[in-house]
Amino acid sequence: MSRVAAPRARHRSPPHTASPGSPRGRAQPRRAAAATRPSRLGRLLAWGVILSVWGALTIGALLLFFTWDMPRPESALAATRRPSVTLTAADGRMIATSGDLYGETLRLSEMPRHLPAAVIAIEDRRFRQHFGLDLIGLARAAWVNLTRGQVAQGGSTLTQQLAKNLFLTPERSLRRKVQEALLALWLEQRFTKDQLLEIYLNRVYLGAGAYGVDAAARLFFAVPARRLEPWQSAILAGLPRAPSRFNPRVSPGAAVARGVAVLEAMAETGAIAPGDVARLAERMHFAPVPSRDAGWFADWVQDDLGTRFPGSADLLLRTTLDPRLQAAAEARLEALLAGPGARARATQGAVVALDADSGAVRAMVGGRDYRTSPFNRAVQARRQPGSAFKPFVYLAALAAGATPDEAVADTPLTLGGWSPGNGGWRPRGTITLEEALAQSVNTAAVRVLIRAGGPRAAAEQARRLGLTGPFPRDASIALGTGEASLLELTAGYAAFANGGARVTPFGIADARAGGRAVAITHAAPARVLPAGEAEAMRRMLEAVVERGTGRAAGRGAGKTGTTQDFRDAWFIGFDRGLVVGVWLGNDDASPMEQVSGGGLPVRLWREIMETGR
Repeated sequence: MSRVAAPRARHRSPPHTASPGSPRGRAQPRRAAAATRPSRLGRLLAWGVILSVWGALTIGALLLFFTWDMPRPESALAATRRPSVTLTAADGRMIATSGDLYGETLRLSEMPRHLPAAVIAIEDRRFRQHFGLDLIGLARAAWVNLTRGQVAQGGSTLTQQLAKNLFLTPERSLRRKVQEALLALWLEQRFTKDQLLEIYLNRVYLGAGAYGVDAAARLFFAVPARRLEPWQSAILAGLPRAPSRFNPRVSPGAAVARGVAVLEAMAETGAIAPGDVARLAERMHFAPVPSRDAGWFADWVQDDLGTRFPGSADLLLRTTLDPRLQAAAEARLEALLAGPGARARATQGAVVALDADSGAVRAMVGGRDYRTSPFNRAVQARRQPGSAFKPFVYLAALAAGATPDEAVADTPLTLGGWSPGNGGWRPRGTITLEEALAQSVNTAAVRVLIRAGGPRAAAEQARRLGLTGPFPRDASIALGTGEASLLELTAGYAAFANGGARVTPFGIADARAGGRAVAITHAAPARVLPAGEAEAMRRMLEAVVERGTGRAAGRGAGKTGTTQDFRDAWFIGFDRGLVVGVWLGNDDASPMEQVSGGGLPVRLWREIMETGR
């Protein structure tokens, strides 16, 4: 029987089950950990690199987003600005500014100590401790705003304010705030604290077009910043937060309240004694603005500055304006137009006052309200002067040999179908030239014109004294049917007041460009009338006031004028070296209600002379 071999069992090694204490049993887990650790560390390092790269890219993108339109600080510090023009009255008070108004650039050592102390006390008490960003101040402001539920405090430092004022726009956005912070850090690295404070005080905007403490001190207090008193420094230090709201000229009450808050802050920081707050607060006051609407004068003075003062330097122009006389002219004109003028349908007026000897304009009112109508009716409007032109007709007769005592007929007259009227005048047959002018008799004036040589002779005399016309070539010129502005008509009368010299009106007394005196020239008064003729005309014009149509003036000499249908009413008069011209009427040349030159214009002239002289 055959044998079947038993299948051979496949040999398998039993699993190794070394005892825990054997060396081989300890080595196996160590090799596994060693194999795992490099893999995890590598992954962590890789993720760290990836996150770092993406973080850097994100930060770079954010910086690019916030700074791509940020100005270069170096170029912004040297940025150009519009040249300023500053006009002051004859007594030095500022009356108008244009461009960017900057005062003198002062070193910190040249300013009174209480000025920077006031700014630091109210704006940034930790200015000398922080690095441009005040983290403590930011935290405090955030806490106050959170507890009050509204934005009650800000955390901007002086350096941030300087960065905003120098380089940025007033836009409120996250981008601007980040740019402001970056620029503040740059400024802190570039300048010392004293230099930053000095730049801030010389460049900060303080309202009404004034940049820097010196410009604001001159504007609001008429003193340079070097001479500021502590209470004045407190007022200026309070302006940066809201220059318009705390403007002393616009809101003196708000300016004082803000100034008191600054004084209290100064006491808290030790800049002044606590007991000084009330004493200094009592001294807070502001000089009244000398004029409301001197804008007509300012416009007239600046009309040709580009030609007279070429270049880009800042201009400081001391004008010939008399603030007291200007204010009187404005106030009295407004009062008259609001009262009797309104009842008589007179809606507009103009006034010019000038020095008879030099031609310096002391006051100019071009209408009722410059803010609603800057059109200058004293300079730009040309109207018929009516009988206010007659002195030039009588002057031509004097030049032809007539005398004030010479007789002239006052009876009715007809020339080529034209018969001038005499109003309410009752003919006497003959009267003297002096009486004819005093009573403004039209038929006598026409006869005087004929005696003088005709229309051309009268027009020549008018041009001789500065009037430009046009003038009619017929006898109606004797009744003032030509055209004239109030300024040139008033200047023409100056020759009757000063003894025969023609004057050219001017408004600038002296000038400084870029801090240096600039020579200016005016047309010198030129004698154009013989002394005898000038004296005779003065005598005749005095008769107008003593017993003629200008009796209501009560002083001096002058001549009234009324045009057809009472469309224009004039009085040009002079007294004690001052010539003042007045016009009343309507812009559309509509008639007034019986307003003649001897009525409201003379009344206004007298009130101005009494109030402003």
